[in-house]
Amino acid sequence: MSITDPDTTHDAPASWDAWRAARRERVTGAQGDLALIRTEWLPIGQEPDLEAALADQPATVTATRVRRIDLDTGEPQHGYRLWDAESPAIRSYIDTPVFPYDPSWRITAHFTPAEPGRTIPYEHLRDAAGATRDLVVPGDITATIGDREYTLSAFDDDGTLLLVFGDPTNRSTDESERTYGTGRFLFVERPEGSSTGAESDVVLDFNQAFVPPCGFSDQYNCPLPPFQNRLHVPVHAGERHVAHRA
Repeated sequence: MSITDPDTTHDAPASWDAWRAARRERVTGAQGDLALIRTEWLPIGQEPDLEAALADQPATVTATRVRRIDLDTGEPQHGYRLWDAESPAIRSYIDTPVFPYDPSWRITAHFTPAEPGRTIPYEHLRDAAGATRDLVVPGDITATIGDREYTLSAFDDDGTLLLVFGDPTNRSTDESERTYGTGRFLFVERPEGSSTGAESDVVLDFNQAFVPPCGFSDQYNCPLPPFQNRLHVPVHAGERHVAHRA
């Protein structure tokens, strides 16, 4: 799921344009966010039969396995996902509107590693209210945003830090600044050559904040911003929401 900034050491606006193009390619791909048409979780102990799952499906549909921990039993639960390269969502997709690029939203922050195995509870969009899933958090990100200092929690996503954050634009009644209602995501790259257990400065480039997968398909179950990641200042940067034809 990781999307890497092409090169933050060169022209940032040009990198942002390349990032936007990569995002569009990702969400509209054959197994992109817009292609997900079904997520099916099986009873504990059962394994998915992908061939059976694809029975009677058109040739544009593919299947993959998924796994999670059942909230009630704590046991591994297996399932499958169906992806349609010509899904209705792909066909109706117009664009993902963004705020204009703003260099002031590239913020230098500091990453401090946590003890191994530290977890933080995250609520997820489609779980029962109040239910949480513990995700391993490699460390804390300290940043001054607006006039406040925050200690933010980001979990590991294939070696990249993933920040799940919320801000007042999520539920704004002003259409010109409204963003996806449950919050947005931001990948935070550690400096090249830094060890996973070392402190380092990092860049929070909110121009690359993006709508989470659940904003493109209701078959995803996205983590929601924990309390410490809810910002008081409107973040007028990054992707806003998903636009479809009626």
